[in-house]
Amino acid sequence: MPENDLNFDVTIYTDGACSGNPGPGGWGAVLIHNPTKTEKHVSEGAPATTNNRMEMTAVLEALKLLKRPVSVLLYSDSNYVTNAFNQKWLAKWQRNGWMKNKNTPVANADLWQAILQAAAPHRITWKHVPGHQNIYYNELCDKMAREQSERYKKMTAG
Repeated sequence: MPENDLNFDVTIYTDGACSGNPGPGGWGAVLIHNPTKTEKHVSEGAPATTNNRMEMTAVLEALKLLKRPVSVLLYSDSNYVTNAFNQKWLAKWQRNGWMKNKNTPVANADLWQAILQAAAPHRITWKHVPGHQNIYYNELCDKMAREQSERYKKMTAG
């Protein structure tokens, strides 16, 4: 049964994009304060990054905007992000000292640790949303992320 956004204080949609992987990238996030339906749109980018880092940065930057502990419904089209929480990958990685199988370091451990810190005060439900399926806020975040990626691509090209 789908979650009712109104059961949460804030609904967040996030997305990341990268032109090449690695390459110039961007991220976008929309935060919706559910009682008032007030929206905040944020986006930025980086000259040399990966798609996963942009997906994660969108989550991190959105969570950093929350001023007090709230209940959050967070949508991402990144299985990497949602599975890390819903399938308890992060708990396992933490127990293993940020190492995966066979003592391979966890990729993006710096961002995972920052996300965990930003998420700690909140009650977050992590939901995967399919990308490119005409889901309004997911498409909006994708557009913002791609625009930032293109902006950084132009900056690095000349």
